[in-house]
Amino acid sequence: MMRSKLFVPASRPELFTKALSSAADAISFDLEDAVEEGQKGFARQALVDFFKTSQAQTTKAIVVRINAMDTAHCSADLEAVVCSAVHIINLPMVESATAVRDLSARIGKLETDRRLTRPIGILVNIESPKGLRQAAELALADPRVVGLQIGFGDLFGPYGIVSGEPSATQVVRVLVKMAAAEAGIEAYDGAYVDIANPDGFTLDAQAAYRLGFAGKSCIHPSQVGLANAVFRPSEQQIQQALRVVQAAKENLARGVGAFVVDGQLVDGPLITRAERTVALARLAGLI
Repeated sequence: MMRSKLFVPASRPELFTKALSSAADAISFDLEDAVEEGQKGFARQALVDFFKTSQAQTTKAIVVRINAMDTAHCSADLEAVVCSAVHIINLPMVESATAVRDLSARIGKLETDRRLTRPIGILVNIESPKGLRQAAELALADPRVVGLQIGFGDLFGPYGIVSGEPSATQVVRVLVKMAAAEAGIEAYDGAYVDIANPDGFTLDAQAAYRLGFAGKSCIHPSQVGLANAVFRPSEQQIQQALRVVQAAKENLARGVGAFVVDGQLVDGPLITRAERTVALARLAGLI
C-alpha cells in the first residue's frame, strides 16, 4: 500500500535524493510524460546510475513509470530499470490483458538473466475508455499486477470532460475500485494538478479514500503530507479493527466464520477490511 506516491521526472537526477528524503511512501521515477523525447536516453541512464548507489537501497517503494508497450522506448526502459532497487513497474495506457502478460514475461526473463530474487510488480494505469472498460481483465491478467491507478488527464482530456468534474471522477473511481477489488489488489487515485490548492487536494483525496482507495499520486512534495494524512485510519478505526482481527483469530480457530464485535455482525468481508486497516496503521507507524 502506498498512501502517497511522489512523481519525479527521471530527467531530473538532482531531485532524486530530495524525493527519497520526503515522507512519501513511494517514489515514482517517470520516464514517460515528464521526459521529453530528446531526453529519454539521458533519463534512462540517470536511473541506471542512481540505482547503483546506496541511496537507492531504501525502505520506500521504488516505482518506475516506463513508456507504453507500443512505443519505441519500452524495451530500452525495461533493460535499464529491471534491477534489485525497483519494486514496481508502472505501465501507462494499458488496454489489453495480453499487453500485461507480455510485460510480465519480459520482466521475468530479465529477472532470471540478472538473478533477481524479488519479483517486480506491475501497476496498471487506467487512462483510456477501452482500458476502463477492461479494467477487471487487466487487474486479473497476471499475478504481478499489484494495483490499478487512474490517469484522469489522459482519460478525460481528449473527450471534453472537464478535469475534476465530480460526477465523472466518482464514476471512474467506483469502476476502478470494483475492478481492483475483484482481483484482490489495491486501487490508487490519480494526480491533482492544482498544486497551489491544498484544500482542493485534500477534498479530492478524501473522496477517493471514502471509496476505498489506498493512496494518491502526488506531483509536488507539498502534497505528500496531505495524502498521508487522508489515507490513514483514525484511532477509533484502528482500535475497532484490532478487536475484529483478534476476534477473528479466536473464532476462526474454533470454526466460527461469523461473530459479533461491538454489536456488529462480522464475517469475511469485514475481517478483510479490518486487516487492511491494521496494515495501513502499521504503515503509518500508528501501531
